[in-house]
Amino acid sequence: MQGDAPARKEERKESISITLEPFSRFFRLESNSGILLLACTLIALCWANSPWAQSYFALRQTVFSLHLGDISLAQPIILWINDGIMAIFFFVVGLEIKREVLVGALSKPGQAILPIASAFGGMLLPAGIFWIFNAGTESVHGWGIPMATDIAFALAVLTLLGDRVPAWIKVFLTATAIADDIGAILVIALFYSHGFSAIWLAAGLGFWLMMWGANLLSFRHPLVYAIVGSLMWAAFLKSGIHSTFAGVLAAMAIPSRSHTRPDEFLTKGKHLLQRFGMCSVDGASNSLGNREQYAVLVGLKSACCKVETPLQYFQHTLHPWVSYIIIPLFALTNAGVDLSGIELSSLMHPVVFGIGAGLLLGKQAGIFLTAWVMIGSGLASKPSDVEWQHIYGAAWLGGIGFTMSIFIATLAFSSEELLALAKLGVLSSSLIAGLIGWLVLRFTVPQRIKEQPVQLLSDNLN
Repeated sequence: MQGDAPARKEERKESISITLEPFSRFFRLESNSGILLLACTLIALCWANSPWAQSYFALRQTVFSLHLGDISLAQPIILWINDGIMAIFFFVVGLEIKREVLVGALSKPGQAILPIASAFGGMLLPAGIFWIFNAGTESVHGWGIPMATDIAFALAVLTLLGDRVPAWIKVFLTATAIADDIGAILVIALFYSHGFSAIWLAAGLGFWLMMWGANLLSFRHPLVYAIVGSLMWAAFLKSGIHSTFAGVLAAMAIPSRSHTRPDEFLTKGKHLLQRFGMCSVDGASNSLGNREQYAVLVGLKSACCKVETPLQYFQHTLHPWVSYIIIPLFALTNAGVDLSGIELSSLMHPVVFGIGAGLLLGKQAGIFLTAWVMIGSGLASKPSDVEWQHIYGAAWLGGIGFTMSIFIATLAFSSEELLALAKLGVLSSSLIAGLIGWLVLRFTVPQRIKEQPVQLLSDNLN
């Protein structure tokens, strides 16, 4: 009996590792994306302030056209990126939100209440601070800019800290940022959409209902959802409701159930693997020269596809594209700010000051104080190995508002001057927030004994 204990322990650890693999993969992608995002931001800033600055701003305004018969769509490249491919970014965000709500950190009230409440506090206070500094001016419409947290940059900073940060903090910050994204998406849909058209909105919602119908009828082929989702995006683009919102709605309609139950897949998989082993040619696995063995491989691939949900397929396929191409491309085309006309006094402009105070003071205070009230009142709890300094450092990282903040700024301001000031506020404040968060977690928290993240997470899952 005692000899079986280590085996059971190893089996349990392996099971937990498999269960947590989606989060681990998400964390790796986002943290690596944050490093690439920083590189593209620096390139954009250097390019926009170099002797070749004119080519940078001219490239963003270069018109790109698509033609389909008599129908044509011509827009500057920057709009294709911000209104077009960024919809894919929001689609993947929507998939992650759905997964977290169904099986992740937001799936149980006891787990979800802390990050949701912290996200709410971290959105409300920054928006209020910005409004105070900009009330009565034309820039007050930018109150939504300091509400957002950039997951990629925040997780990239946590990666630099290694084992000094408990895995619970990584889960907490990720869940808070995802709940933050939900709020930012609602803000965009409700307050930053223009030129409302009921007919096109009805068409977009009609395509959305078609996606739900395909879901209920058990359509699993990704092409069905890709085609109808694209039509939905085009309708929302015409409706006045920002088209990126279509990406999130489309994600909600993607099936999260597999065609084959796990126990059926396990039985069939074992059978196919046994057949594969018996089909060897002269004791060697050679599917090229063995048709029966190749047929087994095809059957195994089909079984894997049937047990994989469309939600998993889209997320697994698109997440690397979003992390390594779409978001860096967004940074490259949007982060370039001409600093030649920026003076020291510009830092005291209500837009810059409001964003800075919102991200640096509002975010960390909103997230930390809300978490302190929730945990202190007994409505939520934290693991014994998590110190308050950990939560405070994570709250500072919540003030990194790069991608979503700049995106909201492009919707809030039509004035190039205000937009440039907003970007300056977002970039400088995000840099400071990330640096302070790193310093807090690096130097104010005692060095932890190196442990496996899986073990730490398993203690909180049980």
